Amino acid sequence: MLAEIYFATPISVTVTNGTTRMFQGVHDALDFLENEWPLRTGERYRLACDRCRAALQLRTPAAVAREAFVSACLEAGMPVRALPPLWHRSGPSTPPLMSA
Repeated sequence: MLAEIYFATPISVTVTNGTTRMFQGVHDALDFLENEWPLRTGERYRLACDRCRAALQLRTPAAVAREAFVSACLEAGMPVRALPPLWHRSGPSTPPLMSA
């Protein structure tokens, strides 16, 4: 099993069934892409899988994989929110909504 490579800024994704999932790192995102993704089509989906694999092999920065994952989520119609890093959370706040 590969060690997790964390995103500097975690993200929250509202998946197609309406539930919200938090993604803190590359392995988490790739697992979702490979095992739970609603549509396994689309250029952004393929790019996100490739970038996440490359990040886990230390060939691409985690920020690049995160950006590709966010783009794939938006392409699939799943709203994304940036979350404050775990070490910066100090109270209730509403993170900004990302849009295409």
